[in-house]
Amino acid sequence: MVSLIMGLNGSGKTRRIVDMVRDALSMENGDVVVIGKEKKLTYDIPYQARLVDAGAFNIGSFDFMKGFICGLHSGNYDITHFYIDNIYKIVTNKDPVAFGEFLDWLNAFSNKENIEFVISVSMEPDDVGEAIRKYMI
Repeated sequence: MVSLIMGLNGSGKTRRIVDMVRDALSMENGDVVVIGKEKKLTYDIPYQARLVDAGAFNIGSFDFMKGFICGLHSGNYDITHFYIDNIYKIVTNKDPVAFGEFLDWLNAFSNKENIEFVISVSMEPDDVGEAIRKYMI
């Protein structure tokens, strides 16, 4: 399952992800991975979650992000949740069509591997098409 948290800067997306990470850690038996641009969430998320500083890897495209997620998963098949904080700070490609295609790929990967993905993105929900809006929570 892929869930998308959308809103403008300062709307509480990161706080919502932190709360969801805490809930997932308390309810699940698998591993939880949080991907962010920097390590700013180090003191916000519980130490049981794996925080990945994606800024250290210079991720530029959605294809790179796909490979990055597959690499993390292939190194640990016990991952049950991925949380990606503000994907547009991580990926330089801001094309909504490419983002919609990435979300569709992620949904297929999620269903195949039984992993839940939650992604936050800074954009106005009214400005996106149905390809992206269908993943909003």
